[in-house]
Amino acid sequence: MANSTDTRIKSYRDLDAWQLAMKVVVEIYRVTKAFPADEKFGLTAQLRRAAVSTPSNIAEGHNRLGPGEFRRFVSIARGSVGEVDTQIAVALALGFIVADEIKPLSSQLDRLSRMLFALYRSLAP
Repeated sequence: MANSTDTRIKSYRDLDAWQLAMKVVVEIYRVTKAFPADEKFGLTAQLRRAAVSTPSNIAEGHNRLGPGEFRRFVSIARGSVGEVDTQIAVALALGFIVADEIKPLSSQLDRLSRMLFALYRSLAP
C-alpha cells in the first residue's frame, strides 16, 4: 500500500486508500439510486455525504502541512467509513437494499477501514 512517507507518492490520488474510497463513492451512488424518493433528503443524502467525505478527507489531510494533520484527517476518513457501514445497515433493516446486493460493498468498506488504519499507523510520530 502506498503511504505518505513513500517517495513515489506525489498526490493523494496515488494512495490505494483514496482510490478504493472513490470506488466506494461510485457504488454508494449506484445503490442509493434505487432508494425511495422520500429518502432523497434523508438516508440517501446522508449516505452519499458520508461516502464522499472519505476520499475528501484523505485528500484534504494529504494536502495539509505535516504528517500530524494528515493523520488526523485519515482518522476522520475512517470514521466516515464506519458511518457509511452503519447507514448501509439501516438501509438493509428498512428493506431499501438486500443483503446479497451489498456483499461486495461491505467487503470494500471493511478493506478500506483496514487500509486507513494502516495508513494512520504509518503516519505515527
